[in-house]
Amino acid sequence: MVTRRRIFNKYLIAVVIAGAGVTFQTLTSNSFHSSTDSPFINGVVRSYRALFTITSTVIDYKFSLYGLNPHTDDYRLTLSELHLRSAKRILTMCEANKGIYIKAGQFVAAIRQVPKEYSRTLSSLQDHAIPFQFEAIKQVLVSNLGFNCLSEFFFSFDEVPVAAASIAQVHHAVLVKDRQEVAVKVQYPGLEYQMKFDLVTMSLLSKSVGWIFPGYRFQWLVTEFEKSIASELDFIAEAKNLERIRENFKDNSMVRVPNVFWDFTTRQVMTMEFCRGRKVDDLEFLKERGISEVKVAKTLAEVFAEMIFVHGFLHGDLHPGNILVYPEGKNGFSLVLLDFGICKQLNEDFRLKYCELWEALVVKDSAKIQEIGEYFGVGKYSRYFPVIFTGRTIDSKSTLGEGMAVEERNNLKQELKSLKMEDISSFMESLPTDFLTVLRTDGLLRSLTSKLGAPLRVRLLAYAEYALYGLSLKSDSKSDSAIGVVLFRFKIGLRYVQLRLLFGILGLVSWLESIKHTSTRRFKALLASAGFVVRNSYRPLSTT
Repeated sequence: MVTRRRIFNKYLIAVVIAGAGVTFQTLTSNSFHSSTDSPFINGVVRSYRALFTITSTVIDYKFSLYGLNPHTDDYRLTLSELHLRSAKRILTMCEANKGIYIKAGQFVAAIRQVPKEYSRTLSSLQDHAIPFQFEAIKQVLVSNLGFNCLSEFFFSFDEVPVAAASIAQVHHAVLVKDRQEVAVKVQYPGLEYQMKFDLVTMSLLSKSVGWIFPGYRFQWLVTEFEKSIASELDFIAEAKNLERIRENFKDNSMVRVPNVFWDFTTRQVMTMEFCRGRKVDDLEFLKERGISEVKVAKTLAEVFAEMIFVHGFLHGDLHPGNILVYPEGKNGFSLVLLDFGICKQLNEDFRLKYCELWEALVVKDSAKIQEIGEYFGVGKYSRYFPVIFTGRTIDSKSTLGEGMAVEERNNLKQELKSLKMEDISSFMESLPTDFLTVLRTDGLLRSLTSKLGAPLRVRLLAYAEYALYGLSLKSDSKSDSAIGVVLFRFKIGLRYVQLRLLFGILGLVSWLESIKHTSTRRFKALLASAGFVVRNSYRPLSTT
């Protein structure tokens, strides 16, 4: 009786909160016509809108699934409908609240561990940004750069932005000094105050949801987002990130990173070299220029594999708007990297362990995968690493890069049915923050390479190559001598050659299978044509 009463009280509190949210939202929609009347009132309105959305969503889940057997088709259909309904509700809230709520929606959409209904629905926020009026942007420029009129430093300055995002917009300009074309990134006014208000709201909401419904814990997600957005609002930190990545790729002709103009860069304004190009997923542009989509995907995978496994310093916002294809370079193109607000310095121990994990994933060393899972603190959940990264189970018999067999896929579905929301929360909470960063990046990279039509093997080979190269940067722990280092690197090189041979054999097998299927189809078509000819040749005889 006591337990039931407690549960009833929790639901009652949730319903009251939701009711208050509905009431306040109704009042504010009629009372406040402008989002700029008062920063405080604006923040309160956004907070209550978020409160209503999240509370009503959680209540929807609890009541819609109540009494349903998790192992039935009815439950799975209801759950999918719930995911879609809730994702649309959250999308509407993000669009209404704007600012960092748009950024939060983009952040969630990029995480592969959320249901596909969320990632697909919220992905529309990647291109959802309404630019500010230029007068407001001009005030930010004046207050940060200390001039009375733009013509003091800019020969020309386009008032219409070339790009607009959730926290800033970019304008094309030309400097007076040397007629250098530049891109000027300007942060939206009042954003820092708004961010503090909104992050407190998100944190309180996630904690409240976890208290009312213990299985639904999202504080790990809010914590990760808070870290990323705080660094993104400091353009000086972003400029330093840019210069570090520029230095890391200075010898790579396939990668272009713009210069920073420090005289025109502050915490809220960043001026850099203007780089031309088209979005990396603009397939029509690639076809028009005769650029191989698969080669673009391969280069992209290698660039980000090098960041993760070798540099240990990662660009964490890998969406198409931040990667351009410029139609000049070694293979007829080069990649332009932009927007370095979200960058992550990986822990050196994590980098090395992650290299070891990928070696184990490629060679299907289940014991090593389990060992590394224990190191990362996820224990039994480490058996899902191969599913997450390579698309096959830990006991898979299928070849790497070919996905899962039908039986294997059905077995996995049955196994996943036993997992609850609490299991997923526990898994995500247990992972190191560096792991969450590379998970998000890997999800975005996989989406892009898939859109470019590249086979899974392209990404896997790039990861395997750079994982082994990353391991080679660590000297043999058993010997600090020069000979020990040489032997260690020789062993790593040998393992890499073995993996290249493995991928080569897999590629040959795949090619032979495709030839076999093509030959079979052509042979059947030839037989069918021959049969048609024979039947037609005998038809006149039968009629006579």
